[in-house]
Amino acid sequence: MKNPTIARRTAEMTAIGVERMGDRADALSDPSVLRLENLDTDLLPPAPALEATQAAVHDDDANSYLPFFGHDRLRRAATALVERNARLGAGRYDWRRQCFISAGGLSGVLNALLALIDPGDEVVMTSPTYVGLINRVRLAGGVPRFVRLLPGATGWRVDIASIGDAVSDKTKAFLMMSPSMPSGAVLERDEWAAICDACLGANAWMVVDTAMERILFDGAPHWHPAAFDGMFERTVTVGAASKEYRMIGWRVGWVVCPLAVAEAIGRVAISNVVCPVGIAQQAVAAAIEAPDDGLAACTAIWQQRHDLLVRELSPRFRVIPAAGGWSLLIDFAPHGLSGAQASAALLQHGVAATSMENWGEADTARYLRLVYANEPVERLQDIAARFARAFAA
Repeated sequence: MKNPTIARRTAEMTAIGVERMGDRADALSDPSVLRLENLDTDLLPPAPALEATQAAVHDDDANSYLPFFGHDRLRRAATALVERNARLGAGRYDWRRQCFISAGGLSGVLNALLALIDPGDEVVMTSPTYVGLINRVRLAGGVPRFVRLLPGATGWRVDIASIGDAVSDKTKAFLMMSPSMPSGAVLERDEWAAICDACLGANAWMVVDTAMERILFDGAPHWHPAAFDGMFERTVTVGAASKEYRMIGWRVGWVVCPLAVAEAIGRVAISNVVCPVGIAQQAVAAAIEAPDDGLAACTAIWQQRHDLLVRELSPRFRVIPAAGGWSLLIDFAPHGLSGAQASAALLQHGVAATSMENWGEADTARYLRLVYANEPVERLQDIAARFARAFAA
């Protein structure tokens, strides 16, 4: 007798690669290995967040399923944050009805997709993009369609001409991120305008992942799609404490959405993870409310690391600079290698880095990602020598 079949949606989901490379690097038990494979950071969260976390461990109210949609203080803070960052003005959302706290940003993305799309609906994304986002589209029954990001000597730009090719009569949503991960691409105003026009033309939803929206280098622009004409009532904003507030282990995110989809997203949220981590929520609220969340200083450190990688590796390798975020990509096709081959060679010389197959269209397999958020400049000083040894042939 044959085994029962599994759902097609899971069969179409792919490994992200990070989990495998992380296991291989851990197995080496070698502290000299540069851990450039995973989106971690060594920079601490804001001090008020650490203090609030310690207090919450002893707070009985934090040890509860309630309130299901998140603590009031955090919902108010997250809603105000979205209004502020999108330059919408205060009071555009009712936090009681239009904000839901999630167990991390990606849980919020999945909740939004489950509420917005039906099986077979198409979701427009960029390529390359995080395979975890692609997998969540597939998990929700959706079909990813891609707008191309074009690499250049100064960074990435949206291929405006490819937007029309990605949109069809089956398009139900756009799922965008800026800075994009893994590329560090930051969308400029004309690029956002073209994407928003396509979204309006398709009468689709816009889901925007804002986990790194303020991690910007050298005055890179910051735009939010909800601020564009006609987009406020169709934009769902998903945020997280993991990147900007350096609170990865707290597993807290938020969804702020139009009233028309609030009930559906709330229903999914309560049916999916039930509720976010109780002992983490007051800490995230404290981080958002802090007069200085430390992000400007942290961004300067991350950019210093990014700039070192670009400076040291560009003479020999095709490094595409990031305009923000925590990672950049190197194109190994000019060397006749795939990202996976480059990753395997580098691990033998003490560099753990993730290859990009499945992170968008087929040609993303040519790229290798380097995460610069977790290794200090002092440890990165010999990166060029490690690369030289790995590719000596």
